[in-house]
Amino acid sequence: MDNEKWISLDGKVAIVTGGAMGIGEAIVKDLKGCGAKVAIFDMADPKEESLDENTIFVKLDIRDKEAVEKAVQQVADTFGTVDVLVNNAGVTRPRILVDYYGEQPQYELNEKDFDFMVSINEKGTFIVSQAVTRIFFKKKSGVIINMSSCAGLMGSRGHSCYSATKAAIHAFTISWAKELGPYNIRVVGVAPDILDRTPANNDEKYRAQAYGRGWSVDTKPEEFFKNYKKSIPLGRPGHLSEVADLICYLVSDHASYITGITIPVSGGKSKG
Repeated sequence: MDNEKWISLDGKVAIVTGGAMGIGEAIVKDLKGCGAKVAIFDMADPKEESLDENTIFVKLDIRDKEAVEKAVQQVADTFGTVDVLVNNAGVTRPRILVDYYGEQPQYELNEKDFDFMVSINEKGTFIVSQAVTRIFFKKKSGVIINMSSCAGLMGSRGHSCYSATKAAIHAFTISWAKELGPYNIRVVGVAPDILDRTPANNDEKYRAQAYGRGWSVDTKPEEFFKNYKKSIPLGRPGHLSEVADLICYLVSDHASYITGITIPVSGGKSKG
């Protein structure tokens, strides 16, 4: 629902990592539309229209523990507390284990790619979650939303490292829910699948993903997504707003008994 207060998050303060664009931008917009105050943690600058008296932006690398701790404290000082953390920041570099086709060796997984994905997707999530949970623990309440992926639940051809990091996010979710539940802190995972964002023809991630599927790197985006749609029971990609709406519900008091689970947003694709 586009910037409509369909559920009340009045008085809640949320941190959204990777909130400057894509899914993160949609989440920030929906949270604010429902009455929450939001802090965006990102390396990229958000659009000017995203910033107002109910929004602050902190430019930082979530792998930097000291910077993250200072940023979390800044949010608490500015808005009085923190109630919600959405661990949305994440990266992918589509890579195959071995260049089976012998044509594009740059799309074979290497240590640099591995370390990049693991350090942001896993380490960054841990660092931010630890800093925010210290606040949650003191007041004995809070919600962590961990953005996993259906790739982390099912695996994904050409995305083994990324899938592994998102499987780790799912493991964080169920483990932290067990640890933090006694302190009234909920932890819930959200696992999107194919969403309605079409990459440009020259998008390097798209070319790498096509190659990993055994397709030509020159495959047109519309053909690429046409193939994907065949595997989705609802017959279409998901909308960013559908992910954001779920998160607004999960961080609301209406979801007060939901924790320790990762929910797919996949149009049925995750069910095989």
